[in-house]
Amino acid sequence: MNTTPNDSKLLWTSDAMAAAMHAEINGTLPQDVSGISIDSRTLKAAEAYFAILGAVHDGHDFVEAALRAGAALAVVEKAKRARFAADAPLLVVDDVLEGLVDLACAARARLQAQVIAVTGSVGKTSTKEALRRVLSPQGRTHASAASFNNHWGVPLSLARCPADARFAVFEIGMNHAGEIEPLVKMVRPHVAVITTVEPVHLEFFDALEGIADAKAEIFAGLQPGGAVVLNRDNSQFARLERRAKELGISRIVSFGTDKKSDARLIDVALHASCSAVHANILGHDVTYKVGMPGRHMAMNSLAVLAAASLAGADLALASLALSHIEPAAGRGVRRVLEVAGGEATLIDESYNANPASMAAALGVLGQARIGPHGRRIAVLGDMLELGAASAKLHRGLNDAIKADHIDLVYCCGPQMKNLWDALSTGKRGGYADSAANLETQIVAAIRAGDAIMVKGSFGSKMKTIVNALERRFPGKTALDEAAV
Repeated sequence: MNTTPNDSKLLWTSDAMAAAMHAEINGTLPQDVSGISIDSRTLKAAEAYFAILGAVHDGHDFVEAALRAGAALAVVEKAKRARFAADAPLLVVDDVLEGLVDLACAARARLQAQVIAVTGSVGKTSTKEALRRVLSPQGRTHASAASFNNHWGVPLSLARCPADARFAVFEIGMNHAGEIEPLVKMVRPHVAVITTVEPVHLEFFDALEGIADAKAEIFAGLQPGGAVVLNRDNSQFARLERRAKELGISRIVSFGTDKKSDARLIDVALHASCSAVHANILGHDVTYKVGMPGRHMAMNSLAVLAAASLAGADLALASLALSHIEPAAGRGVRRVLEVAGGEATLIDESYNANPASMAAALGVLGQARIGPHGRRIAVLGDMLELGAASAKLHRGLNDAIKADHIDLVYCCGPQMKNLWDALSTGKRGGYADSAANLETQIVAAIRAGDAIMVKGSFGSKMKTIVNALERRFPGKTALDEAAV
């Protein structure tokens, strides 16, 4: 029985999947499985469909649609097997999510790649995507899709990893203590990166130290002899370093501006859509361009290059590739809006927000180019899960608004009312209780030359404002200044 795919385009054989998940085989299954899907709407032919029970939908309701769409097979729960045709191509398991975890563990067991895991309060996804970009030219690279970093996203990403990958990069997230450890023990990285520890999810933690301890769970899955990459400029560095040493980790690599940093920022020139960086990475002097703006991106590039080097990549090639990194959806994508009398620039930061990422985004807006009569406009929605500190942290954004010379601020949501009340009269653009109710004000306010940044926690639904602006002012993706 062949259980190992030998075609580079083949991800699994159905026999290998059945063995890994201890699954019962139902019907006649094709041996070739090209991918793993949990969404019947985006499933491609010859992929295996996993009928995951989600917070809103039960994947079993879409099994027949997946099979009609060309799925090689569906993975279903034994208790729900009777819902499908007797000859349907199925792998039957006790629990579908547990089956996916079993398959993920089998994927890790067969993997010969250098594995990198990334966590942190801010910058997980952009760091993961930057690693994908710099490692891909140096060998087959697999990385988590989107922000697949939770209890189903990590095993899905791992199960999708090709056996012949040279590098594999996984993003690991958490809202509560205890969530990272089981995920990282599945991934078993050779290099673990913590981008930073910031006041995020404070609703579920007593203090910042608790968040640091939760992030430190990533050390628990590190392979023997592996390395951790930590932000030396962060207030929690010493705590994280101490915890790593307690677990017997001897290779602790730091990054930052501190002179003791192993990956040290020497100088940075910030531009409207990129940054020029001079750094010393593990003893090597390098100068490179980062294709995304902001000091925070320059800082994260240090962690990217350190992790890539630790994984065996060529540092010179990796640093060159950083000029090509691009923002992920909702994390700084720029659009040119065609407005009356000219153009405006939209910076879409709507995917999520916390105090640190808000400050970073306001810094980017402060560097953005504007026209002769243009303004820098921040459109801000609530930052969620901040607990008792929420009002203070929202008011505190006013410091960055002043420092970055933001001209006008629009706020929405009950928590952002705290910032609205702290703003000087001249900076107040408008306020509403929700993103939907702020749309009309924003659309009416935009004029030629403006740069508009939209940001808020996912639950504040700031994407609705981005969508409204793009509908009203159709435009195009903004070009990088180096390409103009």
